[in-house]
Amino acid sequence: MLVLILFVFLLLVIGGCVCVYWSARGDAPRWARGVAKATLLGSELARSASRNSRSRQSAGDD
Repeated sequence: MLVLILFVFLLLVIGGCVCVYWSARGDAPRWARGVAKATLLGSELARSASRNSRSRQSAGDD
């Protein structure tokens, strides 16, 4: 069951990346541009969460 969930997640990530690429080319339909925006927003949230956890860890190392 876990493998199935991870596989679906991987397909969603790959689909999001394809939509970002398609949207960057400029000829994507509206739904693909929406998926691309959601993918980029998700990556920004993951990046900021990663930065926050690293800064908390380094602050505790003092």
